[in-house]
Amino acid sequence: MSNMDQEEFWTNAAGPKWVTLQDEMDALMHPVLDLLLARASLQKGARVLDIGCGTGASVIAAADMVGESGHVIGLDISDTMLSLAQDRLAGRKNTDLLKADAQVHAFDTQFDAIISRFGVMFFDDSVAACANLYNALAPEGRMTFATWGPAPENPWFMEPAAAAKSVLGPMPKTDRSLPGPFAFEDSARVLDILHRAGVQDATVETVNVFLTPRGSIKAASELCTQIGPADGALRHHEANDEQRIQVMCEIEKRFAVFDGPEGFDIPAVIHIYSARKHS
Repeated sequence: MSNMDQEEFWTNAAGPKWVTLQDEMDALMHPVLDLLLARASLQKGARVLDIGCGTGASVIAAADMVGESGHVIGLDISDTMLSLAQDRLAGRKNTDLLKADAQVHAFDTQFDAIISRFGVMFFDDSVAACANLYNALAPEGRMTFATWGPAPENPWFMEPAAAAKSVLGPMPKTDRSLPGPFAFEDSARVLDILHRAGVQDATVETVNVFLTPRGSIKAASELCTQIGPADGALRHHEANDEQRIQVMCEIEKRFAVFDGPEGFDIPAVIHIYSARKHS
């Protein structure tokens, strides 16, 4: 039931890219973090566990909300990402970081709140993971998870994937219900997972937001060739520099539709799963 494959991926494959691109990715995903924290309603003095904290942006924001009397533990499976998070959290006395697999870790603290921005879709056994996290909640504690909604409604993924396919050819078919970005896109399936995990009164809210890439459409298109499905396709097809540029230009064309009078924003659909643990 361990997540060794995910540990390897986020430490040695994806992790270094997220570290390199931390500023760009934090800016892009900031609206989702705002949405998550608004729904979590963290209180001063709260004990918070942040699942899949990555390079630390969500830990910093949560720590600011709970104040000096509160405490936030950021958990991740990737040493690579936690190393940067450690640097970013230096001097913050109300935070700690934990390198662990949330689906099997024996938590010795009960938390008032457990939050996650895009950190719960990668479990090998989601039922076991959700049960373990729910057991770590204090009475009246609340879980709040932000995940990607349906893939077809998230052009940040779909347009680069389509652009890469048009230049390089198709990719092997994948089962999106397996651990990955869209493992929680089917809300009915996820609510059943939560029910089987013993989570009481779980709900889902589906919210439309706009992602906010930093800089120009060209910069966002280049970012997509470094991380995400277009990057995966470029590596799979062993693309050369000319093909990489072709893919980037095709992404730029597809993203142009999202450039409006108020700037360049990409629509996204986010699920917010939440549940409170009754006394």
